[in-house]
Amino acid sequence: MKLNQQFLARYFGMVRFISVICAVVLGIACLSQRPLRAAENRPLRIIVFGAHPDDCEIRAGGVAALWAKAGHQVKFVSMTNGDIGHWAMAGGPLAQRRTAEVQEAARILGITTEVLDIHDGELLPTLENRKTMTRLIRQWQADIVIGHRPNDYHPDHRYTGVLMQDSAFMVAVPFFCPDVPPLKRNPVFLYSYDNFQRPNPFRPDIVVAIDDVIEQKLDALLAIESQFIEGGALGSLETAPQTEADRQKKREEVREAFRRRFAQIADKCRDRLIELYGPEKGKAINYAEAFEVCEYGRQPTEQEIRELFPFISP
Repeated sequence: MKLNQQFLARYFGMVRFISVICAVVLGIACLSQRPLRAAENRPLRIIVFGAHPDDCEIRAGGVAALWAKAGHQVKFVSMTNGDIGHWAMAGGPLAQRRTAEVQEAARILGITTEVLDIHDGELLPTLENRKTMTRLIRQWQADIVIGHRPNDYHPDHRYTGVLMQDSAFMVAVPFFCPDVPPLKRNPVFLYSYDNFQRPNPFRPDIVVAIDDVIEQKLDALLAIESQFIEGGALGSLETAPQTEADRQKKREEVREAFRRRFAQIADKCRDRLIELYGPEKGKAINYAEAFEVCEYGRQPTEQEIRELFPFISP
């Protein structure tokens, strides 16, 4: 009799154990299938990493303005302070100037911006920097993370991409940077557009029409005068504007050059624009920004892409 009682106790204990395991597995399965926005009507939270104070604005200024207009929260982070990015000035004064420029750009776009105090040209994919990026993503409670691809002409660009890749899993690991709570759900990680072909060309998974905010984006870019009006690191006294009339002429030239640049993205990604917006609207779009889904983060479905980019509609 005693043996039978022990057997039954073990049997029912095993049944309870299996039930708990099944419940956990089912919960994980349900978690993986639920929409990214756990709470309806919760604003999306997007963080964009650029190597220098101008990269985020070039690559994602339009979509940032669209998100901001829709009530979502966007933060730009410059991984370096840009302190050697000018032909005539450097160090602290230039870093302060470039920070002020992107703060003005952020005001125009309706977003938040931050510039990290890492020297321009010296960003490395270290453990310390991985932790810094992981903390920033967690603190922002990001649904979407955007950064450079790791194949790029500039080492700061490349290593920003590497650091983003390295953070793509760690943001959810509880005992990595335990001082900041881990994310309960891995964000969607995206690469911003570029033209580099090796080892693999950019793939336009998500292409966004920015016609409605193109002037706003161009205004934000023109606020970054040290780079686009004065020529940045590769400028010179001979090519820099000497008078206010020269400066105004340069502003107009830069504005039109950027306008052509974003028109070219729309043309190159026309097929995907048509898939996302429908034939009539997709063919009529003049300006665009494009993004590639990083395979290390969450892989969004077409439905989730439209949820994350709610302004994409036929």
